[in-house]
Amino acid sequence: MPAFTRGELADLNVFVTICRRQSFREAATELGVTTSALSHAMRNLEARLGVKLLNRTSRSVSPTAAGAALAKELEQGLEQIASAIGALDRYRASPAGRLRLNVPRDAARLLLDPILPRFVASYPDIELDVTVDDRMLDIVAEGFDAGMRYGDTVPGDMIATPLTPALKWIVVGAPAYFARHGRPRVPQDLMSHNCIRMRLGDNTLYKWELGHGSTALELDVPGALSINESDGVIAAAVGGLGLGYVLERNVSAELSNGTLEAVLMDWAVDGPPLSMYYPSRRQTLPGLRHLIDMIRLEHMGRAA
Repeated sequence: MPAFTRGELADLNVFVTICRRQSFREAATELGVTTSALSHAMRNLEARLGVKLLNRTSRSVSPTAAGAALAKELEQGLEQIASAIGALDRYRASPAGRLRLNVPRDAARLLLDPILPRFVASYPDIELDVTVDDRMLDIVAEGFDAGMRYGDTVPGDMIATPLTPALKWIVVGAPAYFARHGRPRVPQDLMSHNCIRMRLGDNTLYKWELGHGSTALELDVPGALSINESDGVIAAAVGGLGLGYVLERNVSAELSNGTLEAVLMDWAVDGPPLSMYYPSRRQTLPGLRHLIDMIRLEHMGRAA
């Protein structure tokens, strides 16, 4: 069979994306084209190969046996191509273009705020568009190029690069609170304290995770106050309203100046790092590798 043209290779990428997303609509959103364009590309590809690759109904799409076998082989090749192209980004002296990011508040505070002035000065041709949002959303469907999340919450079909080491979570309170209510000595003591609970982006309440040696606990702590972002939890704890469960890095200043004190440090746990994630088959994004490297150098002492 003659060699594939550039357009036909693009059709193969379309096919793999459809198989991965199992939806023409979601694949079209990821690739930035219309569903009719995808249908046309698939008809051309199937005609050229002489094999039916997809089973399509009004409600679903799935690969045929031949299509599944082809997709498995193509995944490996396209992954190598994407990796090779991505590696070139670090050699571009001045990347240009728009980069849309979705990040939670903790990531904006810890990772972006310290390096943004340097990044903007170093790469003036990058248009960086950042949305700070704690909701667990589909970055592809929402039109973002990449996002940041704690490593254990990154969707399985995304490429993820850790931006930090493991992050320690601790229990803190104000001296005035401890003067009134005493200090918890063991994790079970938390069940008789006022705890400031964190409401996550999916609207669930976060269970406090504590560990000591081989013992690991998840506590659904009591408390009349729930807040959906870290700064609010810290402010409430400083105000003596209760105990907070926070990233140690987020309260370094308060621990130093004495407005907050840590307790149960023998039970503090190292949680997953914050990671940058993005669609595995997306074309190289302008400046993303430079941004990842700059953040990692700030927090881990090395680039990816």
